[in-house]
Amino acid sequence: MTFRELYKRLEESRYYVFSYEDLLSFYPGERKDNLGRMLSRWKKEGWICSLKRGLYELTYPRDFAVPDMYIANKLYSPSYVSLETALSYYSIIPEVSMAVTSVTVKPTRRFKNKYGLFIYRTVKAEFFRGYYVERQGNFDILIAEPEKALVDFLYFKSGRGSKKVSLEDERMDRRLLARLNRKKLTGYARACGLDLKKESHAYL
Repeated sequence: MTFRELYKRLEESRYYVFSYEDLLSFYPGERKDNLGRMLSRWKKEGWICSLKRGLYELTYPRDFAVPDMYIANKLYSPSYVSLETALSYYSIIPEVSMAVTSVTVKPTRRFKNKYGLFIYRTVKAEFFRGYYVERQGNFDILIAEPEKALVDFLYFKSGRGSKKVSLEDERMDRRLLARLNRKKLTGYARACGLDLKKESHAYL
């Protein structure tokens, strides 16, 4: 296998971010030690970039402009973008999050690479819902609905309901909050035992 062959295969399949396991499925007859040496050489050449152990990004001969939220999905799966990052994406909060924040059913994790910091918060399996596929260019991104992003935020910000959170202090946009689907908000909050009136100072 040459890099040109690999590049053609990955580009055709839109695997701009790929794992070691992906390569094994593409080339089942390739020896693992030989594959490891090739990955190491291509990384030194700058043709691929390591995002974490066993996960790589195709960087040569062109930049594929991979969104950082797509990277977040790939770094730790299953997960979906939520919390501050999603609220910022929907302009509900004014600040752009310094890290990409996501929700997962796996243990809490943090990763750092050339894209920045990626933070993952853990929820129970029955609360891992309320997300959809957002298409950005050639990339499908799993991101929370606005209502679920807000409930996720309140859930963790309130210490899982142990303290109040002032949405006014968080500088949330009242106009955009008023547009949220109340039925979805109530349903997501009830699922995790969150009292919206209590946690949000009746801001909702």
